[in-house]
Amino acid sequence: MPPDRLPAIETVPHLSTVERAAILDQLFEPCVPLHTLSVSLLHEKAFGSYHDLISSVGVQLTELAESTSTSDSQWLESILAAHPRLGQSNVESPQSKAEQAQLHSEGDSSRQALAELNDIYEQTFPGLRYVYAIRGQRFDHN
Repeated sequence: MPPDRLPAIETVPHLSTVERAAILDQLFEPCVPLHTLSVSLLHEKAFGSYHDLISSVGVQLTELAESTSTSDSQWLESILAAHPRLGQSNVESPQSKAEQAQLHSEGDSSRQALAELNDIYEQTFPGLRYVYAIRGQRFDHN
């Protein structure tokens, strides 16, 4: 499947496991624990839109978050940790590569500010990633 090209939503349940995993990679971040959680959902349920699909995955993630099971908490943390740190140079997904390229063009002061914010956030919320803006917006640390 070409990057940034999603198949028609009505075809998703009929796609192979690899193709359904690739859809998750495009919508989220490449993440084997997310594949384990959601690839079967994409086969078992018909969705009216990609928004509906994303919402259904969100329900699965919420169920993990609300679970009292330690293994569910660890599973959720591994999924959330799939998003790269801001300013990280070794990223997998085309979306993250574009976002990181934009950050690298911001200059040294912005990169330093992001590194500090990453550290503070990750110390406060272990296993989570600091996210500051929606795609297409610039970082302003002033």
